[in-house]
Amino acid sequence: MSAIVYPLPGNEVVAHSLAAEIDGEIGKLVVRRFPDGESYFRYETPIDGREVILVASLDRPDEKVLPVIFAAGTAKELGASKVGLVAPYLAYMRQDKRFNPGEAVSSIYFAKVLSSWIDWLVTVDPHLHRRSSLDEIYSVPSATVHAAPLVSEWIRGAISAPLLIGPDSESEQWVAAVAADAGAPFVVLEKTRRGDRDVEVTVPEVDKWHDRTPVLVDDIISTARTMIETVGHVRAAGLHAPVCIGIHAVFADNAYAELKQAGAGEIVTCNTIGHDSNRIDISGLIASAVRRVLPI
Repeated sequence: MSAIVYPLPGNEVVAHSLAAEIDGEIGKLVVRRFPDGESYFRYETPIDGREVILVASLDRPDEKVLPVIFAAGTAKELGASKVGLVAPYLAYMRQDKRFNPGEAVSSIYFAKVLSSWIDWLVTVDPHLHRRSSLDEIYSVPSATVHAAPLVSEWIRGAISAPLLIGPDSESEQWVAAVAADAGAPFVVLEKTRRGDRDVEVTVPEVDKWHDRTPVLVDDIISTARTMIETVGHVRAAGLHAPVCIGIHAVFADNAYAELKQAGAGEIVTCNTIGHDSNRIDISGLIASAVRRVLPI
C-alpha cells in the first residue's frame, strides 16, 4: 500500500514532486485558523493504516511547529502505521551552543519535541557545524540530503565562466567542493588586519578574474549580511555583478531586497523554502532519502 503525502500550507510544490517520485498519493489536509488564532485540522483523505508523510519546511518555526504536531498526532490517532516528516529546512539548528550564561540550547529541546511526535525525519543540509549528525539530538531515524551536487549542476548549466568566491577561510571547504564539482576555479577573500577596526578585504589575484562571473554560495541566506558584504568587496574589485546562491531562502525581513540593492546579479536558491528565487529543485534527492528511511 502506497504512502500518503500531506503537504502543510506552502509546501505543495515539493509534496507533489515527492509523491510522484515515490508513487505515493497526495492527501488532502484542511488547515485553517479560528478567529482567536487557534488552528483547525481535518484529514479529508482517509489514512486507513497507511504510512503518512508530512511535508513542512520549518522556517519561521514558532508558527509552524504546532501545526506539525497536531497533524502528526491526529494521523497516529486515526491509525497511521507510521508518520514521517519531510522538513526541507530544519529550524533551530544554529542554536546549538550556550554562547552566553543562561542561554537555552534550543536545538536540543526542539529535537526532543519533534522526535516525540514523528517516526522519522528527512531534511536538507541542516546546520551541523558543531554536530556530526542529527542523531546526536534526534531520537528517531533521520536522513540528510546534500544539495551541493545540484548547486554545482546548476552552475555548470547556467554560467559559462564562473568563479566561486568564499567570504572567509571558514567557507573554503564548502566552496572548494562546489567549485570542484562544477569544474570551476574558486578563491577565498583575503583579510588583512591593520588595526582593531581597520581590516582590508581583497580578492586574490583579482586581475585574473575580470572575464569571469563571480558566484557566491552559502547554505542559509537569512539576514544576508555576509553575502551583502561579499558583494560589496567583489564589486569594489571591479568584477561583474555576482550570482548569489543559497540552499535555504530564509530571507529575514528585507534581506532579499537589500541583497539586490547591494549589487547582486541573479539570486538563486533551492526550493527548500518557497520563494521567487527558487531555481534548483531538490525533490528528487528528498525522494531518495525518504526511500532510505522508510522503504516504500
